[in-house]
Amino acid sequence: MAATEQQHEQALKRFLDARPELREELDHLNPLLAQAKGETAAQYREERLHEAFEAEAERQQLFAWELTLQLTAATPLDYEAQRLEVHREVAEMAGMDWPEYCELNGIKP
Repeated sequence: MAATEQQHEQALKRFLDARPELREELDHLNPLLAQAKGETAAQYREERLHEAFEAEAERQQLFAWELTLQLTAATPLDYEAQRLEVHREVAEMAGMDWPEYCELNGIKP
């Protein structure tokens, strides 16, 4: 079960709530930068938020969807179960044997 859009939005909110300095930065972006990209200020802000979220996931050596699950799971055990379920789905879609997939991706089932 991959993270839903609702889960991702909740994760972004929690991510931003835990980082007041990022919220401050995003609240004071230069509107001319958005205009130069042909975006609204809100679109430009949202893009910067997603970039920060993805950078944090990368810093933690996670996929962005894993960070989403981490921030929205009820418990660490729930997170791990959801994470493994998604990885199993990916392995199936790729037609890979589960142990081979785990080894390739450094997963301890």
